[in-house]
Amino acid sequence: MSGAPDDVTRWLRLAPVFDVERLRADLDTALALHWQAHYNDQAHQGSWTSIALRSSSGRPDDIHAGDAPGFTDTPLLLRCPYLRQVIDSFACDKQSVRLMALDAGARIKPHRDPGGAFEDGLARLHVPIATDPAVLFTLDGEDVHFGAGATWYMNASCLHAVRNDSGQPRIHLVLDCVPNPWLRTLFEDAGWRAPPGPKYGDPVITDANVDNVISQLRALGTPAAEAMATRLTYLALNS
Repeated sequence: MSGAPDDVTRWLRLAPVFDVERLRADLDTALALHWQAHYNDQAHQGSWTSIALRSSSGRPDDIHAGDAPGFTDTPLLLRCPYLRQVIDSFACDKQSVRLMALDAGARIKPHRDPGGAFEDGLARLHVPIATDPAVLFTLDGEDVHFGAGATWYMNASCLHAVRNDSGQPRIHLVLDCVPNPWLRTLFEDAGWRAPPGPKYGDPVITDANVDNVISQLRALGTPAAEAMATRLTYLALNS
């Protein structure tokens, strides 16, 4: 696990571990099909391709993630019984589920996926199938290798990048899971803790502008505005 002074969990190793040889047997089935280049060609250098096991359209060539309704299994998943077993073992709703390959020498450039954290309502999990110690994620400046067969959470809202300095493609099973009590317990058992809420209750109010907000509230002269100004003044002085 990695934490930070701001209490953001960047990554976690979760409890589930899967049989790498059985994962690779199903991967061979998928590799015989046509994989799609990632839709954002400005986000990477070298080959970054994917194929869907669950998608919003039900097609294996629909590799878009997101919160569109109605994600369903693709025909490819019916041909991959162990991958289906792995996916079903996560007792929560799943949105996009993809196999994602980063070719030898390729890079995913630094970027953020807003809303891509557990606390935002999305848990992006990685189960590496083919990897190497020279494959490294960088999350807010910290390098970490995700080992094969284990389950890893990556906080995609952090600034993250990936480099494959090995001589082989890196292929991960990537699941976008919707947090529920079962998944929250899994995360908490691995060390995840909910980050604190905004200091002033509203993320728009910060130390930099709280004095101005207080002045504006007092200028309104209403009991509700005065009560809010008093509360903000207390928080500014005591936290």
